[in-house]
Amino acid sequence: METSSRAGRGILAAAGVLFPDAQGRVLVVRLPYDRKHPVAVPGGGWEPADRSPRQTALREIAEELGFTPRLGPLACVDWAMSRTRPPIVAYLYWAEPLTAEQVAAIRPDAAEVGGWVWLTTEAAAHALPPRLSRRVTACMRAPRAAGPLELEDSRPVGHTLRELPADGPAPEYTGLAAAPGLGAGAGLEVGAGLEVAPGLGTAPGSEAAEVRSPEPPMDRDTYYATRPRIRAKARALFTDGDGRVLLVRLRPWSGPYEDVPYWTLPGGGIEADRETPRAAARREIREELGWEVEPGRLLALDWQPGAAADPDADPATGRDTAVLVYVYDGGTVTERLLGSIALQEQELVEWRLCEPAEARSLLSGPSWDRVAAALAARERAGGPVELVRGRAVGWEPSGG
Repeated sequence: METSSRAGRGILAAAGVLFPDAQGRVLVVRLPYDRKHPVAVPGGGWEPADRSPRQTALREIAEELGFTPRLGPLACVDWAMSRTRPPIVAYLYWAEPLTAEQVAAIRPDAAEVGGWVWLTTEAAAHALPPRLSRRVTACMRAPRAAGPLELEDSRPVGHTLRELPADGPAPEYTGLAAAPGLGAGAGLEVGAGLEVAPGLGTAPGSEAAEVRSPEPPMDRDTYYATRPRIRAKARALFTDGDGRVLLVRLRPWSGPYEDVPYWTLPGGGIEADRETPRAAARREIREELGWEVEPGRLLALDWQPGAAADPDADPATGRDTAVLVYVYDGGTVTERLLGSIALQEQELVEWRLCEPAEARSLLSGPSWDRVAAALAARERAGGPVELVRGRAVGWEPSGG
């Protein structure tokens, strides 16, 4: 459904980074301002000037740890719901292992990072708060080739269920007790399965910060109220036996392009605070086409920057913030299923099966790029392709 310009509003976005070492451990940091959940992975919230979550991750590491990492592939995307805050879509990226020189050059912001250390998967499971623990340990336990993982409330869904159980037993949350070297200073005695690496431990000024137990910069509700929001949509890629793509045309609406036919994949806005992306895709397919279809594999995650980050954004579209589009595999449709289409007349005018060339002519440039990337993703294993305005972004292994 596309009727409301507010569809999908109220979604927070964040990005974090997983720094592995040669022993398979991951870097965690201590948050000096968070008494309840002091252990985290480096990262933070999206800002409107960030062109993508990948840029958010790079900016946050530069601000928190004082250097710019080389990011690897997207490890997971997690849509996390809560009754006490807006939903958050969280991206986690793998980074290339840090060199000894990079470790020695870490210069953390003492207000943001009170200490750092590497933890094993088991230790991280106990030290990180439950939702983040599930998210991080899922990435550490699943094969890299399975990524990016698709998570909802930090639990496996979609193709990730082939790699990890739906909901295993929750480890006991012990926080700093699972990371006894964190914030204490290198060289102190550490617990089993944990080792403070040379040159790591307490950030400059963190010992005094721990004594003072500083107050958070603002209370939880104020923080969430001041954070920028994105919108999100869920769409489905259906093809027939000849490889033609199912497109639908929206009923014209009042606006700068009301006389221009608008074609798209079936789907629409994710209703913030009410549903996950998969639930939204299921609902939109039912409402728009009259089908009861379970969305298949997540094929693409397309981040469309808002005007603050994208010089190419058309102000006439009214895109005042970033929009994240989930594209699911709807599968191959039969003649019988096509014959049962019941279009949502308030929203849609017609549907059409299109050869790729015709689909490209009907869709906008970024929309066609997204469809082409989703079609290509069908042909390979693993998780969704990471896109920005329909174009793949990612990484290239260093060293040739």
